[in-house]
Amino acid sequence: MEQQSSAHSVKLYIYDLSRGMARQLSPIMLGKRFKRQREHTSIVVYGDEFFFGGDGISSCPPGGTMLGPPNSVVDLGITEVTGEIFMDYLMSLGESTYRGECYRLFEHNCNTFSNEVAQFLTGKKIPSYITDLPSEVLSTPFGQALKPILESIHIQPPGSNILNGHNMQS
Repeated sequence: MEQQSSAHSVKLYIYDLSRGMARQLSPIMLGKRFKRQREHTSIVVYGDEFFFGGDGISSCPPGGTMLGPPNSVVDLGITEVTGEIFMDYLMSLGESTYRGECYRLFEHNCNTFSNEVAQFLTGKKIPSYITDLPSEVLSTPFGQALKPILESIHIQPPGSNILNGHNMQS
């Protein structure tokens, strides 16, 4: 029996969590202007949006978080990974590396998740300006001073946790 392969579009949704404030306040608070804001990212594939936060890996309809529509969308390409294999992969991540208690604002966050999932699906990384921002912020004295406070923040846009069951379109 020959199995038919089908290609699925993979997109990176990018949200500005600071609503423009990070860009305006960074010179005052961090001593230098950052071109980028504090971004939340997610992967959109198989008709759903997948992201990582303080509750673990979650999903929702594309653009369906409380953050509203994304500020920008990056086309990451096409995947031929089946929806079933992808969900098995996400379940494995959700039970190990991406449990809610593993979330860390600077070191292990939504962007880390999006980058890993993008590579699994397409072999491509998400843009480095997103993944490099935490280390840029932490390289400033004020960033270091704020780190303990900011680390206690758990960002979690509403969605269904994938470990609690998920019906995905294939």
